[in-house]
Amino acid sequence: MDELFTPGFPGLRVRLALVREGKPRRKPKAIRTPKDAFRLIRRIAKADREHFVVILMNARHVPLGVHVVSIGTLTASLVHPREVFKPAVTANAAAVILGHNHPSGDLTPSADDLALTHRLCQVGELLQIEVLDHLIVSARSFLSLKEQGQLG
Repeated sequence: MDELFTPGFPGLRVRLALVREGKPRRKPKAIRTPKDAFRLIRRIAKADREHFVVILMNARHVPLGVHVVSIGTLTASLVHPREVFKPAVTANAAAVILGHNHPSGDLTPSADDLALTHRLCQVGELLQIEVLDHLIVSARSFLSLKEQGQLG
């Protein structure tokens, strides 16, 4: 049987599994607004280092889960499309919302934030997993790149 999966490499088989940790307190509702998404990721808002997360959603925009992609430094977080979309593909997500915090409290997107968002939108388009928004959050508020006209 292993020969079917790894021709020429018996014993070298890779298996990927989706593991759901914990149970939601109540049935998740569809995300309709950036504020709905912010409520799911607000815990990262007060972190002392940058956290980059992805909200995985089904075709009706009901959250399937939230995945922490990266925890960086005070001013930066290393993010690669592979790590953003791997959980989305595994969970059969139809769409995602990206989010990260700015520990400084300044919600202004950096040039790197905008370039990364554009790149992730391109990858999402290729994979047919829509990037609906990218939120930048702080302890006081949040900014939606979609509402600002800066998505993709």
